[in-house]
Amino acid sequence: MTVNKIHKKLLDHLKTGVILLDENLQLTFLNLAAEQIFEISERKALSSSLDELLVGAEEDLLEIREAIASGSSFTKREARLRLSHSKRIEVDYTVKVFEDKQGKQVLLELDSLEHAYRINREESANSTHTTTRELVRGLAHEIKNPLGGIRGAAQLLAAELPNRELGDYTSVIIEEADRLRNLVDRLVGSRKAPELAPTNLHEVLERVRSLVKAEHADSAIQIERDYDPSIPLIPADAEQLIQATLNIIRNAMQALTSPSVDHTLGKIILRTRITRNATLNSTFHRLAANIRIIDNGPGIPEEIIDTLFYPMISGRAEGTGLGLSIARDIINRHHGLIECESEPGATCFSITLPLS
Repeated sequence: MTVNKIHKKLLDHLKTGVILLDENLQLTFLNLAAEQIFEISERKALSSSLDELLVGAEEDLLEIREAIASGSSFTKREARLRLSHSKRIEVDYTVKVFEDKQGKQVLLELDSLEHAYRINREESANSTHTTTRELVRGLAHEIKNPLGGIRGAAQLLAAELPNRELGDYTSVIIEEADRLRNLVDRLVGSRKAPELAPTNLHEVLERVRSLVKAEHADSAIQIERDYDPSIPLIPADAEQLIQATLNIIRNAMQALTSPSVDHTLGKIILRTRITRNATLNSTFHRLAANIRIIDNGPGIPEEIIDTLFYPMISGRAEGTGLGLSIARDIINRHHGLIECESEPGATCFSITLPLS
């Protein structure tokens, strides 16, 4: 059975994986969602059988063969399957058998539960983040109004003081009011929309790398590069991306300079790759660019990992908890996704951005 271009285009826009098999379980078609679930290219898949793609799935394969023999259909919920490259997936799948001129055909529909869980987590996190940002902005407005009044009153008082030495006290009031205002401005973050232009991700990372090396000139921490030179220019605001990645790498440097780390072994890896079939903010992208910032520090405390990107959340006593919140805000405005996985000795921040 052949699938014409219009039908293929329609099937590629589905979130459900669609695979067409012949009666020998040889793949004859799969859509983009199926490529994503099985992490395989169409070219490689069409030279494979379902037996080769799945490992240890004898029971599932037997049920499919029995359905082909009887011409029946069935649905299996929460099936746990292992792929040929050892990754495990959890899916709901439906098998439908029909006949055409070429004989029996099998339509296999797959819904990735992991994909659904991830989208739900992403939507929930984005909703919570947006609500938190609006709450913080409202609170910041209420704080800045009296701060302006305090600063203005201190300036008027300074002008009326007969003794210059007393001016030291009003100077302290003014300086502290300015410091609090700057902190509130950082907490709120910029509402400026990114000015998108063709941007080289590696130039962004090299700029950040040079800034961090200058800040820690005496440090023995290594910053390694593992770049994919095939990544094309992406539509982005270079200055904002520099700010986002700089905040993450500075956090990694601070983690690696903590007393619990052997500084002579401290290492940060900057890795870039092309990601295929990515869903970012509920939008499907055939291709995306991925940046991974990996360090071998002590890891992020388990109790804050789920709220890491919220304002004022920090694993360090002296931290403000604003750097990662600002980074997430920037990546969200680029329609991208930022995630973190951490365990002692391995923390990875992953930034995925659409290529178009």
